[in-house]
Amino acid sequence: MTNNLGIYIHVPFCTAKCAYCDFYSLAGQLEQRDAYTRRLLTDLRRQAGQCRPFVVDTVYFGGGTPSLLGGERIAAIVQEINAQYCVAPEAEITVEANPDSMTQAFLTDAYAAGVNRLSMGIQSAHDDELHALGRIHTFAQAQAAFAAARAAGFGNISVDLMYALPGQDMDRLAQSIDALLALQPEHLSCYGLTLEPHTPLGRQKPVLPDEDTQADMYLMLCETMHKAGFLHYEISNFAKPGFHSRHNSRYWRQSPYLGFGPGAHGDFAGVRYAIPRDFSAWLTGTAKPMREDDGATDRAAEYVMLSLRTAEGFDSQYFAQTFLRDPSPMERALSALPGPYVQHTDSRWHLTDAGFLLSNAIIVTALEAMEA
Repeated sequence: MTNNLGIYIHVPFCTAKCAYCDFYSLAGQLEQRDAYTRRLLTDLRRQAGQCRPFVVDTVYFGGGTPSLLGGERIAAIVQEINAQYCVAPEAEITVEANPDSMTQAFLTDAYAAGVNRLSMGIQSAHDDELHALGRIHTFAQAQAAFAAARAAGFGNISVDLMYALPGQDMDRLAQSIDALLALQPEHLSCYGLTLEPHTPLGRQKPVLPDEDTQADMYLMLCETMHKAGFLHYEISNFAKPGFHSRHNSRYWRQSPYLGFGPGAHGDFAGVRYAIPRDFSAWLTGTAKPMREDDGATDRAAEYVMLSLRTAEGFDSQYFAQTFLRDPSPMERALSALPGPYVQHTDSRWHLTDAGFLLSNAIIVTALEAMEA
């Protein structure tokens, strides 16, 4: 039986750090891109020997702003992966990109190298909202970048949207959704703004829409996406049929993947690990991956948590066979929920759009039942 494997590459460079961002990224330092690429290629070669039985079917460049590497460096990395690993012919290769760094050279070189999916950080169709978030592009730039990506040959483009922004109301959110749908993307990732206290926006403590309004925004978003023909396959993600993110889906299914670059995480050979958020130490080879706790109980609990975030839902039969645990306590807890929140088909339990709104509380209920 073939074992599939994903590769995640964390690119820490950004032109400027967004006001809400809690990811590991470095503003500026673009002069380090060649050194970063050399180190990354070395790490890819060193890891390859352990991966001979595996077929790589997804590669994901996240960040940071991976498009800032430029097409030539992206191409060199993809070529090294192809040389060192067994890569499936139909592998999904995704690069996150911001509109301001999607140059023609980047698009041409990345597409020629085999990149077949872009994930564009657009976030809003309103320039004042983009400015408040610390984004350095305008919506007109995003439209032009999207059109350029299509012209370069990309037939699988995802766009990001943020909602529950400071001062945002239902009408302005609806305008952003409509404007992004007018681009005709294959995938939409939608996230409510979370204020992390140590970020610039978190320290400003702006007033966000209240909880009821945020709930209305989410349900309106879900309804609009359904009407537009998108499948709601994960709590924050919508895709045209056949265009779900195969790489991100492997996280929710607990499938193995390697992590490369400072700040990356991986899950390989039953070991979950994290690479320290220290670019200088990583560059010199002194930032050693840190093993994260990975007991069997953690895996079972993780499956409950992740599965209830997806349209596939919690599969009691799979749970029993994989973790050798009795799923009936979770089934009783889920069956006690009101009808509008959960649906049950055969051995699967999945949340509705209304249930996704309460997913944190529902997941806690299911986990408490598992441990009772």
